[in-house]
Amino acid sequence: MELYKLRLELQSETTFGRGDGLAGVVDREVEHDPFGLPYLRGRTLKGLLAEECANMLYVLKQQQPRLEQKYMPVAARLFGQPGSGLEQDVYLYFGDAVLPHDLRLAVQAEVEQNRISRLDVLEALTDIRRQTAVDETGVPDPHSLRSMRVILPELFFEADLIFTETPTPEAINLLNLCAMALRRAGTGRNRGRGRIKATLFDPHKQPVRFEPLREELLAS
Repeated sequence: MELYKLRLELQSETTFGRGDGLAGVVDREVEHDPFGLPYLRGRTLKGLLAEECANMLYVLKQQQPRLEQKYMPVAARLFGQPGSGLEQDVYLYFGDAVLPHDLRLAVQAEVEQNRISRLDVLEALTDIRRQTAVDETGVPDPHSLRSMRVILPELFFEADLIFTETPTPEAINLLNLCAMALRRAGTGRNRGRGRIKATLFDPHKQPVRFEPLREELLAS
């Protein structure tokens, strides 16, 4: 087993949505744990990276078919076969992307000792944004006011990426490229929110270098 880390730096307001809201407070709530700490589910993170992988394989198919054929089976072992629901050959598992360990321990202790509440924690790390729809004349549509909780920028999240067997250099190359391509996440990511920077770290806590794959692409 080998443990890699993926660090996500929020560069804008971001909503790691949980699919519902809180009546009278917010229409779209962020995913958060019992202590009020926001996080991104591992399966959602996997889906984001798999989407970037599919985009890159499509580009390779158009421009460098040989490399596309080489990396298709690599992608299948990282993310599974699209649409099949079968993951017996997958050897990479994604943990939730959570705030730094020391911060989580400190907050947990404060909440358990009733010095602060879960809501205090959530409100300290987030804000609520409201928006309304307007018609073609610029007049707000009645009953269109919606609210969304956003996680404040400049926070860092880390996810464990667990390989059940030693990954190949090609697997690390592809995973690293997917991380570098991941620029947005969360609700509203197609409307300007959710800008992030993702960095992959190896088991020695060093950033994974891009040079090996870049050299391969240039040589093709």
